[in-house]
Amino acid sequence: MVSLWVVQIHASFTFGADADFLENDIRVKPDLDALGSLGDQGWYCIRAILWAANYELPKTVLASREPVLNQAGVLLSCGASLYWEDGKVATFHCSFLSNLTMDISAVGTKGTLHVHDFIIPYEEKEASFYAASESSFDELVTRWASQPSKHTIKHDLPQEALMVREFSCMVAEIKFNNSKPEKLWPTISRKTQLVLDAVKASIERGFEPVQIQE
Repeated sequence: MVSLWVVQIHASFTFGADADFLENDIRVKPDLDALGSLGDQGWYCIRAILWAANYELPKTVLASREPVLNQAGVLLSCGASLYWEDGKVATFHCSFLSNLTMDISAVGTKGTLHVHDFIIPYEEKEASFYAASESSFDELVTRWASQPSKHTIKHDLPQEALMVREFSCMVAEIKFNNSKPEKLWPTISRKTQLVLDAVKASIERGFEPVQIQE
């Protein structure tokens, strides 16, 4: 019997920044946001990968060679590969120098998931994803036997409003019901930062593998 699990994940977040952004935005200034594209776009990619991996940290991180840096040494484009002990592999690419892309793909032993707008949706109050399971070809191998199905989730509020509402509810629970602070968000934020720091360390060490330590 074959076990069911995610075996490969890829995420990308890119946009073509204009000349003013590349010259003046805080994300390209070493004394403001020195992590550049990695700290901005890479954060979203890493968080999405961890989500697909059920927030299990990878064992090893290896940055991709030939990242692009500006004259001040801030990353404008980079990527990395993440490796888990169970054989799972993830890659991501982030860049201020490429066309707008916000994709994540997760491939499992029995299915696939594709999201093409996982950060800012195409439409403000709805988001879609494509899923497929046990895909195959037709008998003559001229087409797919079944295509991935599209699923659209609609809401009366945009995601930014939902985020504020979620935060407000957590604060209210603490203030009025004596609840303890929610541990989920700080936990996954810390894990995201651990991976991001490991990517940066791999770049600085000449693209050597970096082991993640919790």
